[in-house]
Amino acid sequence: MNHTVQTFFTPANTDPTPNYEMLKKEHEVAVLGAPHNPAPPTSTVIHTRSQTFMPDHVVCSLFNTLFMNSCCRGFIAFAYSVKSRDRKMVGDLIGAQACASTAKCLNIWALILGIIMTILLIIIPILILQAYQ
Repeated sequence: MNHTVQTFFTPANTDPTPNYEMLKKEHEVAVLGAPHNPAPPTSTVIHTRSQTFMPDHVVCSLFNTLFMNSCCRGFIAFAYSVKSRDRKMVGDLIGAQACASTAKCLNIWALILGIIMTILLIIIPILILQAYQ
């Protein structure tokens, strides 16, 4: 077996002192700046989608889920709100808007029914107590 040593990387300039031409080029670049092109500089335009504000009604749905969950409307509204937020993150703005609209309607109905039920739970015992007196 014949073993030969080959060096793949050799130093380009083993002389520790720089020569006159290299120093002259570095000085010219430093004084004159970068070389100028006669062509005008080109620009790159990046189009990004504008961040449109579209409410997903998660906070309102969470409130209705915790406090006014009449006929599970608050929980269903919360599910639609989360679905709207997920679709908005994916980029499906039309689907997100549809789910947000459904969540908004469910939140309104949950709030109205919750307020009516709360008022009835206050008024009915009062009326029953007054009837027995």
